[in-house]
Amino acid sequence: MHRKIPFHLAPFAAALALLAASASAGTLYRDPFLQKVGPDTATVAFRLAADCTPEVRYGVGAADQAAVSQDRGKIHAVVLTGLKPGTEYTYEVSACGLRTPAKRFRTAPVPGTRNVHFITVGDFGTGGSNQRKVVAAMVKQRAELFVALGDNAYADGTEAEIQNNLFVPMEALLAEVPFYASLGNHEYVTNQGQPYLDNLYLPSNNPDGTERYYSFDWGHVHFVALDSNCAVGLASADRCTRDAQKAWLERDLAGSTQPWKIVFFHHPPWSSGEHGSQLSMRRHFGPIMEKYGVDLVLTGHDHNYERSKPMKGDGVAAPGEKGIPYLVVGGGGATLRQLPGTKPDWSVIRDNQAYGFLDVKVVDGTLTAQLLGADGSTVDRFTLEKNLPPLEPLPEGELALIVEGERGVAPHQALFRATPSLQGATVTWDFGDGGAAEGEAVDYVFALPGQYTVTATASQGAVKQTATALVQVTRAESPGENPGAPDSGTPGDETPDSGTPDGGSPSGRAMGRTTPPAAAAPRAPRPPSSPRPWPCWPPGACTGAVRKRARRPLPRA
Repeated sequence: MHRKIPFHLAPFAAALALLAASASAGTLYRDPFLQKVGPDTATVAFRLAADCTPEVRYGVGAADQAAVSQDRGKIHAVVLTGLKPGTEYTYEVSACGLRTPAKRFRTAPVPGTRNVHFITVGDFGTGGSNQRKVVAAMVKQRAELFVALGDNAYADGTEAEIQNNLFVPMEALLAEVPFYASLGNHEYVTNQGQPYLDNLYLPSNNPDGTERYYSFDWGHVHFVALDSNCAVGLASADRCTRDAQKAWLERDLAGSTQPWKIVFFHHPPWSSGEHGSQLSMRRHFGPIMEKYGVDLVLTGHDHNYERSKPMKGDGVAAPGEKGIPYLVVGGGGATLRQLPGTKPDWSVIRDNQAYGFLDVKVVDGTLTAQLLGADGSTVDRFTLEKNLPPLEPLPEGELALIVEGERGVAPHQALFRATPSLQGATVTWDFGDGGAAEGEAVDYVFALPGQYTVTATASQGAVKQTATALVQVTRAESPGENPGAPDSGTPGDETPDSGTPDGGSPSGRAMGRTTPPAAAAPRAPRPPSSPRPWPCWPPGACTGAVRKRARRPLPRA
């Protein structure tokens, strides 16, 4: 007599997930991290546990292209070229017969694009639990780039500390968000920061061709990284001099054509924290930054948060004068410290209670920044405004389309924004599942897994412009399943057919002026495992809801 033995999928899926994780761990000594990402290029760096010739597989949606490493041994930095601006790519590392789990990144937008989102913090590289909590909160912001303010590898910036206190605890962030770093005094302890620089692949557009200070553009923002250790006399003359850095900064800022200018480094020119203000940075570099209209200065060093009023020279800028707000964002993970004395008049706010980071969005002529705690709290929020000239009209027939949230887990919320060149045009949306909406900016929730082609159409009379984008939605994982695994289309799962996830009824909702889709197909998606700002739950509770929204961050799936 033969007895049927039941097959349980969950343990099998858990075993596959464990196998994938083991493959990654067995292949790599250091997980992939992103460097020098531009509109059409990106560097994927990693270290192998054994010698072999690896390749990076990448593509839009599927990783169907390959770039083979030109390096030998265990240290690799693979440059991807021919990429599309402002586009989300999937990538994975294939090495020694094994393949890492898929990751994703977004290329820089076309220069001058007036929409930039970045995160920044310093004094985090301890390898401890507070750092990891801050990292987890940063990952959720889905930022385009990460600006690090120094003291990124405590206590001495050794090779082991760089691995264990920077790359290991930050791996989830650095694998998907490009990393732009400045040097802290703790990195300088070992050979003036050279091991730290040897582990990174940063821009080197200064006369010496080093990575100690550099600049780059992202959209309509010009970023400048300075080496304040050099400026305060911690570097030997063969590594860096203050005068050479000052001369370079003046040339760099004078040559920038971007309307927003942000400078970041470690030692704060204005601080009422334990270390206080670094007067050498203020008096040598402040006048240059004021002369060329720098909008914001970001620093660390003191283990707290502080924001100054707009400053000029050695004091607060007079009414009607342009000044520079100076920020200390030093609560990334190292022990928070006491704030001595009372808050000075030039200080708007200071805090030494919350571990957290600064989340910054620059849209057109408005910069909005929030100091977000690792616990989800908002410690500070401020805006900067400037008048920008009108954008040049797009070529006739062109419709610019921005998507935030091209991939996610059902129910998945994505933001769509279309900018038509037709004046006064009406924009309508087809979300590929039968749902529709109207408006230049709309949110839409895809309730079911599938691959959707989203079409925007701008109409003015008989003239029309169209643009399309692809959105990939996977099903929510069961306990023990691999969260990164794509929907397999196995029985019980909905798979796309003719643009709809089940071959029939549409599955989503838009917040804009909408044509409500029909009722969703039978299988309700599982609730997310952690709180997410869905417009409603369960999904069927808000079918047909109408809401127009401004651009804002969405949860990382």
